[in-house]
Amino acid sequence: MRGEKEYLNGLKSSSYKGKHMGLVESGKMPKSLTKLLNMSRRYSMWVYQWGLACCAIEMGAAFASPRYDVMRLGVIPLPASPRQADFLVVSGTVTDKMAPAVRRLWEQMPDPKYVISMGSCANCGGPYWDSYSVTKGVDQIIPVDVYVPGCPPRPEALLEGIVLLQERIMNEDMAERWRGDPIVVE
Repeated sequence: MRGEKEYLNGLKSSSYKGKHMGLVESGKMPKSLTKLLNMSRRYSMWVYQWGLACCAIEMGAAFASPRYDVMRLGVIPLPASPRQADFLVVSGTVTDKMAPAVRRLWEQMPDPKYVISMGSCANCGGPYWDSYSVTKGVDQIIPVDVYVPGCPPRPEALLEGIVLLQERIMNEDMAERWRGDPIVVE
């Protein structure tokens, strides 16, 4: 048997040089494989919760209450760090002082990453929009995929936002990921 170093040298000198080895690297995945990957990402989403104000109470009710069971939707609400999360829920007033921390944690999340903005404060500044220290929406810091309106929004509205995000993931083309418009829950 050849050693690992000899094997790698053989690969470098072979006819595969400069060519893509797999379907994912070439960027041309068959529709059935894309559908399978999207379905697996849709039903195994780890959420990172970022509760900044009163909307965090409603988010906690949606994620921790037995009445609103998010596990049946395929959402696991208990990641230990942003490096394990698939999507971020920002709920509450984002101040200018908190904005760099939100951005830093979003940057630590692996791709593909999604964001749900929950509540009117996270969406546009809410009743505090004219304050000198309030960011006028989390979308000024990070790209948002789903907006959940309300002051504070009900847990059912957050669950609807999660379902809309899952529908977007199911129909998503990874090449077109960043060109889509955000979803607004009405």
